[in-house]
Amino acid sequence: MNKLYSFLAGIVAIILLLWGISSHLEAQTSAGSDGKLVIYNWGDYIDPELLTEFTKETGVQVLYETFDSNEAMYTKLKQGGTTYDIAIPSEYMISKMKSEDMLMKLDHSRIEGLENIGKDFLDLSFDHGNEYSIPYFWGTLGIVYNEDLVDKPPVHWDDLWRPEFENSIMLIDGAREAMGIGLNSLGYSLNSKNRDQLQEAVDKLYTLTPNIKAIVADEMKGYMIQGNAAIGVSFSGEAKQMLDGNDKLHYVVPSEASNLWFDNMVIPKNVKNLDAAYQFINFMLRPENALKNAEYVGYSTPNIPAKSMLPKEIQDDKAFYPDEETMKNLEVYESLNQEMLGLYNDLYLQMKMYRK
Repeated sequence: MNKLYSFLAGIVAIILLLWGISSHLEAQTSAGSDGKLVIYNWGDYIDPELLTEFTKETGVQVLYETFDSNEAMYTKLKQGGTTYDIAIPSEYMISKMKSEDMLMKLDHSRIEGLENIGKDFLDLSFDHGNEYSIPYFWGTLGIVYNEDLVDKPPVHWDDLWRPEFENSIMLIDGAREAMGIGLNSLGYSLNSKNRDQLQEAVDKLYTLTPNIKAIVADEMKGYMIQGNAAIGVSFSGEAKQMLDGNDKLHYVVPSEASNLWFDNMVIPKNVKNLDAAYQFINFMLRPENALKNAEYVGYSTPNIPAKSMLPKEIQDDKAFYPDEETMKNLEVYESLNQEMLGLYNDLYLQMKMYRK
C-alpha cells in the first residue's frame, strides 16, 4: 500500500511540476508581449516600412501576424488564447464580431484624423457611426482581361458566358464571389436569401463551367501576369498588382452590379495594449502614411488627402476609383446566418464538383 501511495504521490508531484513550468512559460510569453503592439492583418497588406516608422516614432515594438481569410481570423479570435491589439477584418465580419461582443467600442476622443476619411466610407450599414471600426482600404470585385488574348473585352458579367471564352477564365476561389456573379448576372442581389434565386444562380454557373480554366486564389496573379489565361475574376487590389506586372492587362468593374468591400481597423475586446492601438490607428489615418500604404499595397484608399496625392492617372482610373454611377450599383456583403452561409457554400461546392 505504501508503495502505491508513493507512486501516486510521485504522479501528483510530476503533474504539479509540469503545470508550474507551463504557467511560467505562459507568463513569460505574456510578459514578452507587454508594451508591444500585436497586429493581425491580411498577408502583404501593409508597407513594412510603416511598421518600422511607427516603432521609431512611438517606441512601441510591433508583432505582426497574418491571416488568409476572415473566417480564419474570426476563429482564432473567438477561440481566445492569443491576444491582438489591432485586427483588420472585412465589413460582414465586423458586423458578426460586433453582434458577438468581440470588439472594443471606440473612444472617438482618442482618434485623430478621422476627418481625412471620405464621407462615403463612414457610417455604413455594418457599423453605424463607426463605433467599432475605422476604414483601412476598400475595393471591388471585377474582371481582368488580357487585350492580346480577347477580341472583344468582357465588361459585363454576362460576357463571361461567351462561347469564345471556352477554357479561358480564372475564377477567384470563394463562395460569396462565385455565387454573387451568378446572382448579379440575373439581376439579383449578391446577398439574396431567396432559395429559388440561389438555385437559379448556381444553375447558371453550371453553364459557365466550360469557360472556367481554373478556380484559384493568390496564384492567379502569377498566371495572369504570365499570360496563362485570357480572363480573371478577382479583387481590385489583386488586379492592380497584375496590371503592374503586365501592361496588356486591364481591369473593369461591371457597371450593372458587383461587390463593394471594406476592410477596417478594429480593436478586439481582449486588447492588452490599448494605448498603442489608438496610436496605430492615428498613425495610419495620417495622409502621408495612408498614401505610402496605398502605393505599396495597391488597393483604394478611403483617405481623401492621401488619394489627392496619388498620381493623377490613378485618381482618375475608374477601374479602381469607380464613378458615382457605378458605385450606386455596388453592394456590400451582408453577414449571413449559419444556415444561409451553409447553403451558399454547398451550392458553390456543387458547382466546383460539376466542372470536374
